[in-house]
Amino acid sequence: MIYSFRNSSFRDPETGVYNQTYFMEVFNREWHRHQREKQSLALLYLCSHIHETVKQSHLLELFTNQVQEALLRATDLIARLDTNHFALGLFNIDEQGTKVVLQRIDEQITQFFTKYGKDHNFSVDYKLAGGVCLPSDNKNIEGLFVQVESLSNELALDHTRHQALTYLQ
Repeated sequence: MIYSFRNSSFRDPETGVYNQTYFMEVFNREWHRHQREKQSLALLYLCSHIHETVKQSHLLELFTNQVQEALLRATDLIARLDTNHFALGLFNIDEQGTKVVLQRIDEQITQFFTKYGKDHNFSVDYKLAGGVCLPSDNKNIEGLFVQVESLSNELALDHTRHQALTYLQ
């Protein structure tokens, strides 16, 4: 990816997706809007372990581009949190809609592996944790992030599943 000074304040230079700061600002704004309008939203954590990104860093950009194709709405966000973690914000979506997006992400990652795996000889090990929430006065945004992060950590230890979804009560 060619680095752009124009996007440096809100884009991750390696992948081109939003950075953590921008994501948190937008997610916080959307949380309050969804609270006023009584609409639900979802937060997803995608932990990707592409074992060849050290030697071939462009694979991470190709991976995020593939995941972005699963997000069909312009309002959905993907941001890089750190080396292996991405956050996705899905707005005005319920649990059923979130399950559809999770399935599309799975399909896109499978396509990515099929398309690039044999040429670059790598493996993709990923975990996808999500939480759906209807923001209200008795729920706080931090609770959603804590619950999704906790679910993501549980998935990291569970070798039988690669995704999980919860509803914040």
